[in-house]
Amino acid sequence: MRDPGRLEALRLAGLTAAADPGMDRFARLVTRLLRVPVSLVSLLEPDRQVFPGMVGMSGHWAARRETPLSHSFCQHVVADGGPLVLNDTRVHPRTCASLAIPDLDVIAYAGMPLTDADGHVLGSLCAIDHRPREWTADDLHDLEDLTAACSMELRLRIASELLQRDRDHAGLLLRASVELAHAHDPTDLTRRLRHLFKGPAEPAFVGLLLADGPGLWRVIDPDDARPVESAIDRLDRDAPFPSARAMREQRTVFVPDRAALVAGFAPEAVAGYDSLGLQSVLCVPLPNGHGVLTWCWSRPHVMAPTEEAVLTTVAGYVSQAVERTRFVANRLSTAEQLQAAMLTELPDVPGLDMAALYLPAADQDMVGGDWYDAYPLPASLMISIGDVIGHDVRAATVMGQIRSMLRQASLDDPAHSPAAALHAIDQAIGVLPLGMGATAVHARLDHDAGRWRLTWSNAGHPPPLLYTPGAGVAPLSGHDLLLLGLPDAPPREDHTHDLPPGSVLLLYTDGLVERRDEDIEACTADTAATLARHSDKPLPLLLQALSAGLAEIPRRDDVAVLVVRVTGPGG
Repeated sequence: MRDPGRLEALRLAGLTAAADPGMDRFARLVTRLLRVPVSLVSLLEPDRQVFPGMVGMSGHWAARRETPLSHSFCQHVVADGGPLVLNDTRVHPRTCASLAIPDLDVIAYAGMPLTDADGHVLGSLCAIDHRPREWTADDLHDLEDLTAACSMELRLRIASELLQRDRDHAGLLLRASVELAHAHDPTDLTRRLRHLFKGPAEPAFVGLLLADGPGLWRVIDPDDARPVESAIDRLDRDAPFPSARAMREQRTVFVPDRAALVAGFAPEAVAGYDSLGLQSVLCVPLPNGHGVLTWCWSRPHVMAPTEEAVLTTVAGYVSQAVERTRFVANRLSTAEQLQAAMLTELPDVPGLDMAALYLPAADQDMVGGDWYDAYPLPASLMISIGDVIGHDVRAATVMGQIRSMLRQASLDDPAHSPAAALHAIDQAIGVLPLGMGATAVHARLDHDAGRWRLTWSNAGHPPPLLYTPGAGVAPLSGHDLLLLGLPDAPPREDHTHDLPPGSVLLLYTDGLVERRDEDIEACTADTAATLARHSDKPLPLLLQALSAGLAEIPRRDDVAVLVVRVTGPGG
């Protein structure tokens, strides 16, 4: 009675303890042709019988359209796989103790097996009388004919559900190919997997375990974490679990029910599945040895060939997604390390306080070419900030080249003119294959007669902001074309400004002030207001205030910030 194939057919038929017009029609035909007071279409579930078709019953059981197995004669039809015909149930040794006799007044009973296309007996179509009765050959022939028709109706419903399931499988493959291709890390991949499945066959749990040296580590979705996942977050390859066996033997492992789980695996595996309320599991090894994908159900599950083929195909999509996310993660790590290595350690300069900030883009593929720099020359300090066009490893590499060339250009010019250095970079971009170009602010800080003076040149970059005590915050306007390597570009200009003690100079890339669906001028004004409010704070706190909220929004660009405060007359 607990045969998984039979139970799956029952599920596909879609009938339970509720009235069904078609099944009620068969019950009425039985009462009419056999002239009995009660007729039932009875389907046998593991712990009860249900009546989707019913005529003539009354009272408590009729209202519920179900009884426990203690009241079931249908269970004998299912167990025997054939008819059960009794003239008087009270005198038959198999049924004389049944509670159906006193509670339901079942005295005469004739039940024929309802079957699916594979021969599973799902229940019975039965005729019931409240007194002893001799069932005639015509009675049984009529009941047999009606049972054949009722079985055909059940088979059609099952076939229709299977057809719908095939359509669902096609939709699942389409959704999987799209959804999993957009996963950006293993956790996101697991989250997307758990939202793929819909419908009656939806698994209660989907798990992803990735290969890690001698074992497997479980990818846990923090938004849908189960206690047992943290308790059993790693498995050795020889662990007595279905997933470990699938990985070890590189084959699909299917456990149809709890009995098979108990028989084939260790108690700790059974306890783990019990803690999740799971009875059935399919474990599919990912191609190329990446790990194992598991689908679990909370009740016994029958695995149709098409379903297994679909889930195996999804495992292939998952393997591709794992390869892609690992590649992107490695590329991102390489780019971030490259970029971090190129960012300058700020020098100590008497009379100046400096701090810097770099935030990578939120998108994995948006590692870019933002940089800052600061280095002392014999009589001055050079500072710069810039942004190479592009967002990838190449942009980070070009950033390093341009930054180094800008340093060399400053050293080669006896006057250390920022404009001259930027002009040299423009010429280099016009000759060397350095990409699309860049923007930059290059500046020199000189100490003269007890005061600091700023000389700068701007190549198409957002203007620096300067806080001056008593005057507030103002942009340092005036800029030239960005660095494009144009042979006929106009000459670049140097600009100067005195910096009294307490002045704070803010250089930044556009990622600080660009927000999706927000005006850049308004964001720049907000940044200026923040600089004014926190101008007297320690520079790490000022940077924290300037970057507040950036971690909570999806940044399309990286961010570089360099801030310099004049603390005294210098050395």
